[in-house]
Amino acid sequence: MRVHIIGTGLLGASLGLALSAQGHQVSLEDTSPTAQQLAADLGAGQVGAPEHPDIVVVATPPDVAARVIAAALGDFPNATVTDVASVKTRLLEAVRELVTGTQLDRYIGCHPMAGREKSGAIAAQSDLFTARPWVICSDEDTPADRLGEVIAMAEDTGASVLHLDPRIHDAAVAKVSHVPQIVSSLVASQLRHAPLEEISLAGQGLRDVTRIAASDPGLWTQILTGNAEEVRSVLVALRTELDEVIGALELGPGSTGLLAKAIALGNEGHDRIPGKHGQPPTTYAVVTILVPDTPGMLARLFKDIGDLGVNVEDFRMDHASGRKLGMVDVSVVPAIQQELEIGLLSKGWQIPESAIEKEGTA
Repeated sequence: MRVHIIGTGLLGASLGLALSAQGHQVSLEDTSPTAQQLAADLGAGQVGAPEHPDIVVVATPPDVAARVIAAALGDFPNATVTDVASVKTRLLEAVRELVTGTQLDRYIGCHPMAGREKSGAIAAQSDLFTARPWVICSDEDTPADRLGEVIAMAEDTGASVLHLDPRIHDAAVAKVSHVPQIVSSLVASQLRHAPLEEISLAGQGLRDVTRIAASDPGLWTQILTGNAEEVRSVLVALRTELDEVIGALELGPGSTGLLAKAIALGNEGHDRIPGKHGQPPTTYAVVTILVPDTPGMLARLFKDIGDLGVNVEDFRMDHASGRKLGMVDVSVVPAIQQELEIGLLSKGWQIPESAIEKEGTA
């Protein structure tokens, strides 16, 4: 296909890299000549629009997306026009006000659920969309051939296509993306004036919660205002539960029950998060291995696990404070936990509080 991408930031440039790798003819356009040329130099496509593109993808900031979509529908009268904005309802309403009904038939809203804390073409990755959901907001009036083009383009990036109503989409992303961003930023904000000796105690829990706090303030202001109603609704519910926790910490009658309830309800919600490859949540056994922070040790660990015939379902790594030592948590199917521990111990790895030791002292 001939795909023209307007906007060469993280998503636009990553899309160009992914589609170019699949042999599509990709052209690039950006109001910034430097950003446009950088994306081209990285291999995302060629600068300049083709005469008759099959698809035009608008990957601009959300606050200008409607205007750019409307312009693209006029400039490319035979092309299917789509976008990658993270808010769909308000965008569709804005586009509807700017174009005619026949033009609107050529517009299909999309939202690839992918991104990074870093922005710009320099952060682009050809595999950014691989195995990630790609939401398409079409309706019964969407021409089948145009919908097929957008689906094919999305699937060629390695994404998994989902079809959602725009309002359902916006309610969903408020819960799974937009509010987590706010919470992460607010938690990180509490560290601004904390003494360094306090911050030095930070473990993986803080890093997990604040990872996305490094996101672009300008972009996220646009996203949050674009989905203000849905985000506010979730935050109001969150505030209600937070007020209950604050009240419980006054340690009055029934306080321990309220605190336990808050954590238990979090367990319940956590258990609903999809598991590996989008499958139903699965409980894995976790084996913790101490790994010296020296070159090649992590590679050796995973080679040893592979040689044992064990499949790693997930893993995470933390670093010991003040010591050149890492702690790698490897998630495996519970039935092979002891097999893995015995095998790793035989290969010289240190496993603190292994299931074998616990069984021996039971």
